[in-house]
Amino acid sequence: MTISEFTDGPHRLDSSSDTVVLEFKHGRIPEIVHWGTRLPDDVDLVHLVRAMETPVPHGLLDTGEALSLLPQLGSGFTGHPAVQVQRGNSDTITNFGLTEYHADRSQIAFTLTDTDLAATLHLKLSLDQRTSVLTSQISMTNTGADGLQLDWLAGLTLPTEFADLLHFNGRWALEFQQLRHYLASGQLTKENRTGRTSHHSPPFLIAGEKGFAEHHGAVIALHLAWSGNHRIIAERLRDGRIQLQAGVLLAPGEISLKRGESWHSPAVHVARGERGLNDVSRKFHAFVRQKIVPAGIYSKPRPVHFNTWEAVYFEHDVEKLKQLADLAADVGVERFVLDDGWFKGRIHDKAGLGDWEVDRNKYPDGLAPLIRHVIARGMEFGLWVEPEMVNSDSDLMRAHPDWILGIHGRNQPLGRAQYILDLTRPEVFETIFQQLDALLRQYPISYLKWDANRDVSHGFSAGRPASFAQTQALYRLLDRVRDAYPEVEIEACASGGARADYAMLSRAERIWTSDCNDPYDRQMIQRGFSIFFPPEVMGCHIGPRRAHTTGREASTAFRAYTAFFGHMGIEANLLSLSAQERAQVAAIIREHKRWRDHLSHAQILRLEHDDSAICGFVAIDQQVALVSVAHLGSSPYPLLAPLRIPGLKGGNWSVHQLNASPGALSRAKYTPPVSRGEAVIMPAPVLCERGLPLPVMAAGEVAIFVLKHMDAAND
Repeated sequence: MTISEFTDGPHRLDSSSDTVVLEFKHGRIPEIVHWGTRLPDDVDLVHLVRAMETPVPHGLLDTGEALSLLPQLGSGFTGHPAVQVQRGNSDTITNFGLTEYHADRSQIAFTLTDTDLAATLHLKLSLDQRTSVLTSQISMTNTGADGLQLDWLAGLTLPTEFADLLHFNGRWALEFQQLRHYLASGQLTKENRTGRTSHHSPPFLIAGEKGFAEHHGAVIALHLAWSGNHRIIAERLRDGRIQLQAGVLLAPGEISLKRGESWHSPAVHVARGERGLNDVSRKFHAFVRQKIVPAGIYSKPRPVHFNTWEAVYFEHDVEKLKQLADLAADVGVERFVLDDGWFKGRIHDKAGLGDWEVDRNKYPDGLAPLIRHVIARGMEFGLWVEPEMVNSDSDLMRAHPDWILGIHGRNQPLGRAQYILDLTRPEVFETIFQQLDALLRQYPISYLKWDANRDVSHGFSAGRPASFAQTQALYRLLDRVRDAYPEVEIEACASGGARADYAMLSRAERIWTSDCNDPYDRQMIQRGFSIFFPPEVMGCHIGPRRAHTTGREASTAFRAYTAFFGHMGIEANLLSLSAQERAQVAAIIREHKRWRDHLSHAQILRLEHDDSAICGFVAIDQQVALVSVAHLGSSPYPLLAPLRIPGLKGGNWSVHQLNASPGALSRAKYTPPVSRGEAVIMPAPVLCERGLPLPVMAAGEVAIFVLKHMDAAND
């Protein structure tokens, strides 16, 4: 409807569990005045909005400061504005107003216009009916005669009453580390300028009531679905209210719109929960499964991987690889992935990128003999590629030195001895696609591990900033590959977990969570990752006994059970494992295959324990719960407190330890029945309120428990 067809008043969006109420005032930007548990259909929204009106304190402008969906300077807002533009060479005060909207009970689309600026915004909010995830999408169109430079446009501005913040820090091989801040005053701004989603500042933010945790406290969590530079803001306004913003971080002059041109911000996804982090994880996991990942991901079980990187590095030998394939098949592997080192000139990481042809010195007959051997052993064949990158020591770079991102004539530092190809140039884009197309046409490749091992430091093309355009070009390249080869699965990898976001996940079946295969660090990396991502998209491998990223050693069982709760694989030299170790790996893979469908559909809860050395998860549905308890360090007391398991269906549950081994796991003089592998019966309230008794464990041990509801146990 248009502005002339409605009067001031509220509008509601409803899902199965939530209601969002927005207030309209004639010509002004709408405001979110309520988001919480679904309200009854007969609630009088007019009275609700009146009841929630707030005063205007002294010391402010007479009209106060509207914390709308688009707070802006022109309305007197003194916090960080949601939109910043320049017309000509000067900053412009914006004063967008509502001119049109279309709405139903699940979505609402606004048209916002600033006639003096000669620009229009289109903003759409949709509340997913099944998962209650709110999605915001916004775009700007220049309707003026001259150019309009866009400096900032928040994909969403969200008011919140919460000042307790959780965001993520990290580095290569230590991603998704959780940080807490209390926002007493000012701004917390997290920016990423790496041109990737980043290890250190991924585009996620959580705000909650003070002291929120996994199982308690109201929280709101947002994610900008973008794989490039971004900015996330939490700001305490001068009147005490708090706003959250998320959007693309643009370089000066990066987006300049000609008359009639539009710019579209990536989507922002938000979930709200009343019962802690697990509540928003439940909603995000369901949303990812239903709306984000490619549709075919659940058409078959997630295949167990063998990845060759930590087994051979650059030392490729066909006979050795065939031996590894034989051993991989013997332990239950279903997909054999040939990692870096297979292409022309790739004897180390300083040469070859850009020349995606098989190295005939290593593979005299091409990849066909190895692939035939892999397929004959009942496995799919996958291949590592890094299509966006080029080494200076490569035929492609020697032929086309001007094809890299950067400013002509200006030197730039190397990253892993490589540059970034300028995908925004049609000839570069087409060359890369043709190289991939040739490989996929020639060989029966069912999987691409798509890596990107360098940050964008000089994101320029044709003399202009181009980081945003480069990321969009990457999406187009991935989409074109997927359209041409829909049966080929893709893994999103960027030096490990530097591309963990929903935009990449909509084009990939798997995210390589981290280059760290050390289970001590991996347990906590996977814990942070699991807040926004379900386990079936989480690539996690059994590494070698001594982790190459940390130098720390871990047992076979610890490494394997850490990989058990995700998309499982192996990244160790099977030739160096003893027959006993391979048998142990094979046994744990068999158990994983038994439970992987459950993991791909169950609700994942992170469990809390008073001992910080304990890291626990449960994958739970109405009938079965699979619990992992890892001991990561030394505990102050020899007897661990019981582990509470919330969310279980009422009634009695049969409980047994899947990997019971009194000699290895229990270090007590007496081992209780459950830790000996015997089944015991426990009522749901006892498991939830008192907890599951734990064995005595040393650092680097994992206990896996299977809980079956007695209805299921009797089947």
